[in-house]
Amino acid sequence: MLPSFRHSIRRPALVLSAVLALALAGCGRDATPAATGPAAAPGAGQTLNVYNWSDYIGKDTLHDFEAQTGTRVLYSVYATNDALLEKLAASPNTYDVVFPTARPYAQRMVASGQLAALDKTRLPNLAHLDPAIMAELATIDPGNAHIVPYMWGTTGLGIDVERVRQALGPGAALDSWGLLFDPANAAKLSACGIGVVDNAEEGFPAALFWKGLAPTDFGEASGGAVRDAYAAIRTHVRKFGNDDEMIEGLADGTFCLVLTFSGDVQQARARAVELAGKNGGKPRDIRYVIPREGAIRWIDTIAIPKDAPNPEAAHRFVNYLLTPKVIASISDEVSYANGNRDATPLVDKAITGDPGIYPPAAVRAKLATAGNPSGPEAAARKRIWDSIVYGSF
Repeated sequence: MLPSFRHSIRRPALVLSAVLALALAGCGRDATPAATGPAAAPGAGQTLNVYNWSDYIGKDTLHDFEAQTGTRVLYSVYATNDALLEKLAASPNTYDVVFPTARPYAQRMVASGQLAALDKTRLPNLAHLDPAIMAELATIDPGNAHIVPYMWGTTGLGIDVERVRQALGPGAALDSWGLLFDPANAAKLSACGIGVVDNAEEGFPAALFWKGLAPTDFGEASGGAVRDAYAAIRTHVRKFGNDDEMIEGLADGTFCLVLTFSGDVQQARARAVELAGKNGGKPRDIRYVIPREGAIRWIDTIAIPKDAPNPEAAHRFVNYLLTPKVIASISDEVSYANGNRDATPLVDKAITGDPGIYPPAAVRAKLATAGNPSGPEAAARKRIWDSIVYGSF
């Protein structure tokens, strides 16, 4: 997923007045509400701490969960998977539900014992999940014991079509990593703005696809090829930033070309329409492209930390997110495909019919999943990426 940040969000809990009175009396996180019988919500009086990427939840998702369960949700956001890992390493952990990207982050968390084994008896909505995606996740989480799919997508190019064609000519091919990595193209596009998401896990494979190399090769030669690819265009890149900056910049015209996540470009397109409505102008023709050379496909997952303070509420929230109607509404909001087979018919047809979000079979065949570098390989990659971002070649 989708790495960016804005701010922590505290959502007001919607609970019965009897529960509020109990809370004011000083009940703890797992206190049992005084109310009993049919009117008592299943999680009344409890608190759930959720840690997720920004712009990655429906506008009513948390409100509706609170209303149904009586559980108060404290919702915070993070910018990168590494930030998530740092938070979870703190003692004591305060989060109940997190959303790590499957490879390599959830993979490492499973291997290191950081995630709780899911109590599947509390998750009847597992039956709705896509068997193919579950099988893929089982390769890093045997038996699908610790993680379930949330959203999935690709990393490619967001393009302001009119301005790119003005810079490169009306016949310019828009389906290649060469738009970014060919120095001649980058030089022409620098005037209308190039943005690159500051994320080595996405930036490295893009350059390797362009070079015709394996996107999961973490060797020294591949690292050098990536460094050289970015060195050739570095002076033409206006910004390495988080994906909120890519979304806003593509929408408001700061950028005409960005390397970022599929759903972010869809959000930028919606934002451009919104801005045009406010300004009385014509919305920008913003498109997401999966380059013909190939791209990375990723899956963001839902997990419960091993030391989650409230595993009962965590399971209730995970099962809620696996409800087809709920996850479909989130896909409608964030413009990402989800891992729920039975939700697909409920998702807006404009999303399921968009080949940038739900790629056709011929395009899926060119997608690769991220690898899992060793400790030294990851450290070397970080050094190279930092030199690219800061121009210290």
